[in-house]
Amino acid sequence: MICAMHDILDLETFPLHDLTGAAGRALVERCRGELAEMGMFDLAGLIRPQALHKAVEEVAPLFAEHAFTHARRHNIYFKDRIDGLPADHPALRICETVNHTLCADQIAEAMIVHIYEWPPLANFLAAVMGKPELHAMADPLARVNVMAYREGEALNWHFDRSEFTTTVLLQAPEGGGEFQYRSDLRSDADPNYDGVARLLEGDDGELKTLALKPGTLNVFRGRNTAHRVTPVEGARERILAVYSYYEQPGVVFSQEERIGFYGRAA
Repeated sequence: MICAMHDILDLETFPLHDLTGAAGRALVERCRGELAEMGMFDLAGLIRPQALHKAVEEVAPLFAEHAFTHARRHNIYFKDRIDGLPADHPALRICETVNHTLCADQIAEAMIVHIYEWPPLANFLAAVMGKPELHAMADPLARVNVMAYREGEALNWHFDRSEFTTTVLLQAPEGGGEFQYRSDLRSDADPNYDGVARLLEGDDGELKTLALKPGTLNVFRGRNTAHRVTPVEGARERILAVYSYYEQPGVVFSQEERIGFYGRAA
């Protein structure tokens, strides 16, 4: 499997399969440092160009007939109300998210799923995060999602529920579709509602924009960092895969969560 994965991933630059060697140790330390300093790190060009082309060919045609369209008006918290916060507070400004999602059971044999299931990737992420181990999710729908954003569609402002998010950009749009984030906008002790309001009003000087290239794996800590993807411009879709790993094996979504995210429970 390692030989086959060498054809898919640039394991010379990113030796995920050999974390005990000098290059592997250096990679882990580099990513740990970036995660501590910036709240994220990326492996730019992890997927080789020819493999990336095949990965897109495998999933792109499926969106027309099989994707679930997730369209939702929401605030940054994805909650109807926040205790102690008036309904008209500017931190609760309504925005809209629209995307098209393929679930893991619809792409079971796709290359992007084989990468997700490759044990050295989870081992590498665990090493960077300082965790004993990480496990692929057991949920048949949620473990890997591939999402497409079409012209005018966006992933709007939000905080993540999970500690970290792992994505792979498969295809960039002609324009727009930029990842924007504001690091440490809140903390567990301070929700900073006024700061959230300033961000939503476009008045935050610490907002950053990250332009990712296709084939890049990105790991991001978004629990207290607000982030969004700006509206896509042009006819080419923005396509990315989202990987879900957990410290405990066997994690699955509830039926209610599956229906909310995917429109079906199984």
